[in-house]
Amino acid sequence: MSMSAREPLTKEGLLYHIHLKPGDVPRYILLPGDPGRVPLIARFWDESRLVAEHRGFVTYVGRYRGVSLAATSTGIGGPSTAIVLEELLRAGADTFIRVGTTGALQNYIKLGDLIISSAAVRLDGTSKIYVDPEYPAVASYDVLLALVEAAETLGVRYHVGITASNDSFYVGQGRPGYRGYLPDRWRGIERKLGELNVLNFEMEASTIFTLSSIYGARAGTLCAAIANRVTDEFDPGAGLVDLVRVANEAVRILYEWDSLRESRKKKYLSMRLLLEAARESGERGP
Repeated sequence: MSMSAREPLTKEGLLYHIHLKPGDVPRYILLPGDPGRVPLIARFWDESRLVAEHRGFVTYVGRYRGVSLAATSTGIGGPSTAIVLEELLRAGADTFIRVGTTGALQNYIKLGDLIISSAAVRLDGTSKIYVDPEYPAVASYDVLLALVEAAETLGVRYHVGITASNDSFYVGQGRPGYRGYLPDRWRGIERKLGELNVLNFEMEASTIFTLSSIYGARAGTLCAAIANRVTDEFDPGAGLVDLVRVANEAVRILYEWDSLRESRKKKYLSMRLLLEAARESGERGP
């Protein structure tokens, strides 16, 4: 086959980085950064199988409570996340939920709490390549609401608010670099963001939100607080099981809402639609 540098594919016709082709994944995709978290997510499914593993990008597809879904690792930061999102869109996905870890910027957020992002401060570099910094990075309201509903259903501690994203883990998040290097711009950035009521610092949400909005896809972000920058606590395993459980359940809820909306020929989810469906279900009885 003829090979194109503009739209790179393998000789087998697979998308160059994630090694998938159109139709290999369903519309709902969970996006952990760590490839090792993909099998952890799939462990909670009714069925799962590995479909691709290339350059650290691991994809499982399967079913959770009757809903088809997939999980693909993004790697660390906006650059690799943008590659994964671009190629998953080409493979047929349109709904993305980041399943990650984060550092809290508020002292009331405990290690293991979940944080659902309503929007992201675009301190990354990747999203700025796509569009000017005035363009907002926001979650899709129905995905956000499904994450809240899942957290409520499972009874876990969670917070909803604004996230900050930066491609840099050390200097860009106010941590001293090698030999203490820390430019003035980033010195105390965690404190400044906390004063603005930003809940947490992570590395991918702004890219996922921005690209999804540009391309007409849907996106949400769910993170477990494994660090608190105010209290200076750190536990890399905190909240991971709750994180995975809520993410999977949110997909199931979103699927039900999407099915309801489509059956009623509605373009948007609304509280009126949900209340009407609940009332009708109650009238029919068990």
